[in-house]
Amino acid sequence: MTTSMINYRLTWTDTSGRPHTAASRYDWPSGETRKEQLEADGCTEVTLRPVKPGE
Repeated sequence: MTTSMINYRLTWTDTSGRPHTAASRYDWPSGETRKEQLEADGCTEVTLRPVKPGE
């Protein structure tokens, strides 16, 4: 039996309107926590999406 790890990456737009993409990958719970922090800081269009290995 194999278990595959799913990694997620965050993208968002900061308060000045500049889009960003996280350099690191997150597991789901950590990504959700970071997403909430970004939204609390006023960032918009915060998206947590799965990434493929090597992406």
